[in-house]
Amino acid sequence: MAVISQHIIEQAKHWRRDFHMRPELGLNEHGTAKIISELLLSFGLEVHTGIAETGVIATLRNGEGPSIGLRADIDALPIHELNDFAHQSQNPGLMHACGHDGHTSILLGVAKHLSESRHFRGTVHFIFQPAEENFGGGEMMVKEGLFERFPMQAVYALHNWPGLPVGEVAVSQGPMMASQDNFYITLTGKGCHAAMPELGADPVVAGAQLILSLQSLISRRLSPLEQTVISLTQLQAGEAINVIPETLQMSGTLRCLSSKTRETCWQLIEEYVKAVPQPFGVKGEVRWEYGYPVTQNHAAQADIVRIAAENTPGVQKVHFNNAPSMAAEDFAYLLEACPGAYFWLGADGATPSASLHSPRYDFNDDIIPLGIGVLTTLVERELNA
Repeated sequence: MAVISQHIIEQAKHWRRDFHMRPELGLNEHGTAKIISELLLSFGLEVHTGIAETGVIATLRNGEGPSIGLRADIDALPIHELNDFAHQSQNPGLMHACGHDGHTSILLGVAKHLSESRHFRGTVHFIFQPAEENFGGGEMMVKEGLFERFPMQAVYALHNWPGLPVGEVAVSQGPMMASQDNFYITLTGKGCHAAMPELGADPVVAGAQLILSLQSLISRRLSPLEQTVISLTQLQAGEAINVIPETLQMSGTLRCLSSKTRETCWQLIEEYVKAVPQPFGVKGEVRWEYGYPVTQNHAAQADIVRIAAENTPGVQKVHFNNAPSMAAEDFAYLLEACPGAYFWLGADGATPSASLHSPRYDFNDDIIPLGIGVLTTLVERELNA
């Protein structure tokens, strides 16, 4: 059972606030990566840089034994921070609004503790991944040979979770987060005077019908047991109030909790986009921007996280096989390539946390000892000396 020194906890809190002040977007985390590398080298770890452009991987070996990986994301978001505390972002228009500053600091704390305690036998790879937000840094790492260069039997990651109280952990066998795809629909009709609609083909009316049809897709073409979200979020059409436009642009997002449902939805959406506008004399086309797959935990590794959390001082409750989130996470790519698990660390103190991606969000430093504790306990139990 890991006991983390107060000195390491205070250092991790200092690192976290320093990272918060210096946010960098995905694939541009050069300053962040430099700080991470320097700290890891000071702990005596073997450090590798440049994987997925700004990624950092550090290896700690302690005798013969299995190998596992621990991952933290390091990038920030293009959001203007509205907090006014001393450690607020010093880079206008950028902020750590998802807690990656905290995840990075937790993993650095784990690396420092294990480098000093050595209460394990085997190898730990510390994966500091760039570009989790939108750019798919996890996929880049896998494609660039993460698991070939750094073989491991399992890989783990955490995410702070507003809505879950401090002292609580959630992990599931199976999906934790949804897949995420974006679609861009173009409806092309025939423009005409708004007072003479019979002379044209109205893409706006066809678009209204298509929006309603896509929502009924979930309730009538899919099983009610299939958890899916289709959200139309953008519409652009027309320039003058007395003109029926030639085209209408629609875009939205698709979220699914199984790869089979995801593929079915791709087919059905394309079918609806082509068929629904036809009676209006309008042609429909869809372009896809395929995003992250389902974040699917492996059963054995999810159970390992549960047991580690239950044996970590300060963890009061572990939610096992809880409901997943329809948000997405590119740790999914690592889980497709290697057994592993992803878990949530409760972030709500006496005052509930601002939501993730809010301009008023700030990572709750009180959960840093718990994050370090769960990951360290996991390593020490799995790589039992």
